[in-house]
Amino acid sequence: ESEMQLANHLGAISNVKPLKILIAEDNEINLAVASKTLELLGYSSEKAVNGFQVLEKMSHTDYDLILMDVQMPDLDGLEATKKIKTMYMNRQSPVIIALTASHLEKDRKACLSSGMDDVIAKPINPEKLDEMIKSWFPEPE
Repeated sequence: ESEMQLANHLGAISNVKPLKILIAEDNEINLAVASKTLELLGYSSEKAVNGFQVLEKMSHTDYDLILMDVQMPDLDGLEATKKIKTMYMNRQSPVIIALTASHLEKDRKACLSSGMDDVIAKPINPEKLDEMIKSWFPEPE
């Protein structure tokens, strides 16, 4: 029952402030988990399987938030982030949260120095993700 109340509460909040969210993740299971987690938190999302697809989708959609896997084929999350930050040089870029299996501080620093705004470890903790999204997109008073 409390999970249902939580879902209703979070759903009501996200109805107030819908976010355009893109998940960039090449692993199908991780992609499904991230997508379902966001759904349970009351958010909808779109999907990309590599950095090139992220850039392609960004050419016609302004995302508020990107959950970016660090290790993807073709164009990884770090390189994709650098390109995004360059594209948005003089305007507000989407918030980019790194999805990483690593818990090492040097990997966290690499994410942040590429221009990523925050880092969350996989497997994704729903409460932590919810707190993170709310800290980047505070509710209007």
